[in-house]
Amino acid sequence: MTDMQGKVVLITGASNGIGRAAALALARTGATVALAGRDEKRVNATVAMIREQSDNDELRGLLADLSTLSGMRQLANEFRRRYSRLDLLLNNAGAAFHERAETVDGIERTFALNHLAYYQLSRLLLDMLQASAPARIVNVSSDAHRQVKVFDFDNIDGRKAWGLKGFTPYAQTKLANVLFTRELARRLAGSGVTVNALHPGVVATDIFRDTGGPIGFVFHTLGPLFMKKPEQGADTLVWLATAAEVADVSGGYFVDRKRREPSAGARDDDAAQRLWALSAELCGMSVD
Repeated sequence: MTDMQGKVVLITGASNGIGRAAALALARTGATVALAGRDEKRVNATVAMIREQSDNDELRGLLADLSTLSGMRQLANEFRRRYSRLDLLLNNAGAAFHERAETVDGIERTFALNHLAYYQLSRLLLDMLQASAPARIVNVSSDAHRQVKVFDFDNIDGRKAWGLKGFTPYAQTKLANVLFTRELARRLAGSGVTVNALHPGVVATDIFRDTGGPIGFVFHTLGPLFMKKPEQGADTLVWLATAAEVADVSGGYFVDRKRREPSAGARDDDAAQRLWALSAELCGMSVD
């Protein structure tokens, strides 16, 4: 694996699942790793575990509610206070929910956590990434994005698809991840910062911990029998973050270390630009 000595990494959703596995793998390369999460006990336990297993003391837990706009600003500000560079941003935090709910910002929480957190944090730290170039952004998406044909701008709040169809809002946010990656790559062309998305596979993690019904039963009861382990799910994530062969690749969607064509809806440049503008508005940012 590539030696990452002197490189600074920020990974969200790092206290469990593939985020934790990726953080451990990157710590073993010698990178300085900042792990973001909202549960102080879990974040601290993860930092302690990784420090012991990697023999790397350059680790720090950063606390923030990743589903709120103020939480992402807090995370970005705290990161800036502690670090002078950013070589690698891994947008990984995410969840699926059985019941619809809104954040304190009045935004449906699946969309807020799974998409807006990626968008807002990337933009808040983009100048640090550019100043540290060559740098990379890696967005964890999913082949679940294929379950929705086009991004439904009339259903940002998820009101048209919940209950037994609760998987649809999650799938739409995974489509948003690919569209965001596509538009950000276009905007970053020539900057020295690359951005790619990936499908980690069907992994036995806590991402569906708040999902009830048949989906919850499958993932929690049967999942460990046929799903990937977190370390396997993190493989493509870590590879995109470190491999020399993808150093100049941007705007791609990857599965098992191979570039794959995402759905037609994920290749819609008009939708990608429209989603960018909507996200900017929701985050209180300028479009450019």
